[in-house]
Amino acid sequence: MKQKQRSFKKALKNSFTNFMSMMPMILAIIGLVGIFQTFITEEMLAKLFTGNSVKDTLIGTVTGAIAVGQPFVSYIIGGELLEEGISLYAVTAFILAWVTLGIVQLPAEAEVLGKQFTFYRNILAFIFTLLVSILTAWTVELLK
Repeated sequence: MKQKQRSFKKALKNSFTNFMSMMPMILAIIGLVGIFQTFITEEMLAKLFTGNSVKDTLIGTVTGAIAVGQPFVSYIIGGELLEEGISLYAVTAFILAWVTLGIVQLPAEAEVLGKQFTFYRNILAFIFTLLVSILTAWTVELLK
């Protein structure tokens, strides 16, 4: 019984330590979402995202590829974009590109995995981001 109690206390301590190590990231996300809502107006988003599915998908892909951070941040930002009325095409492309493409880390990836591999991986990721985004949004619209 004492062994189980020690294991539980250890697990509880580890959980608390992990939670506290994530706290700066969580607070940063809350701050970024607040800044996003304050400085980026609906008019700005309406000018950038026109409602054209192909154009919105391309813009979402490029902005997602440039963005840097943990993947779960893209989900939060994507949710905010959807609430602002941005099309599912753009948001899906943004999230997929954030996770699969990485303009910022290209030099490091090329150094570790080789230039040719990095080139082909990113080209294929770009193409599949476009295809999957369009098919996903189209499927959701079809099911409505």
